[in-house]
Amino acid sequence: MSLDLPELLDLARSVTDQSEQQLHDLTLGQITAKGDRDMVTNVDLAIERQARNLLLQHTPGIGFFGEEEGGGTDVETYWIIDPVDGTANFIRNVPLCGISLALVHQGVPVLGVIHLPLLNRRYWAAQGLGAFRDGRPVRASATRTLPEAMIAIGDYGTGPDGPERNRVCLSIQAHLAQRAQRVRMFGSAAVDLALVADGSIDACITLGNHDWDMAAGVAIAREAGALVMDTDGSPHTPDSVTTIATAPHLRDDVLDLLHTTTAGTRYAAGERGPAC
Repeated sequence: MSLDLPELLDLARSVTDQSEQQLHDLTLGQITAKGDRDMVTNVDLAIERQARNLLLQHTPGIGFFGEEEGGGTDVETYWIIDPVDGTANFIRNVPLCGISLALVHQGVPVLGVIHLPLLNRRYWAAQGLGAFRDGRPVRASATRTLPEAMIAIGDYGTGPDGPERNRVCLSIQAHLAQRAQRVRMFGSAAVDLALVADGSIDACITLGNHDWDMAAGVAIAREAGALVMDTDGSPHTPDSVTTIATAPHLRDDVLDLLHTTTAGTRYAAGERGPAC
């Protein structure tokens, strides 16, 4: 399939504009548990359903997958959405939450749009077209050392895998606390990756990899010049164990720290791969 990325980016931005309007217009009502300390709201569902209808109407040859109601990813090209990334923040009116929409082609996110409605920020990018925030080009930071770096850590884990993930997360935080300028936890992968893309923070580390959380931010951060990788430094893919985005000069320091803190866990990696 030949992709017209400028046209598809325009469509994705239009759909997320409408999703943002929904988020502002709808009243938060039903909150349903879908797992251990994991919730879905009527707003999540409404946004996902409208986006699904619009995208399938305008691009019937492209698949669709949503975090809340699924879909198909066994096709060459598909849209993927997290209708509200950071739902726990959204429920409590913490403004660190976002609408995250990506286009994945042959396993690679080639286009991403992230809206942070409560911060009034909009990010977008597509391969070869640059990365933007509110219409202005963005670039990952030029920070070179950990003592200069602000680094975000992904949220603590819940469910059966939570205990191991949290032990590793606490180890990473302890090491970073001794070396980085500051450590932050925003509670939204979309926020983390968008802030790496525009240089507000210098790296983010998430012990996990759900496509709906990551795909849009991966596309935007890469197009902004960040390196997005797995624990071994190989390019991030849907099969990666972790999601790490860094300013280019921080790659080795971040990977060295992760080699120490993830050893002996399922997040550990073997030989360091090529830059991504």
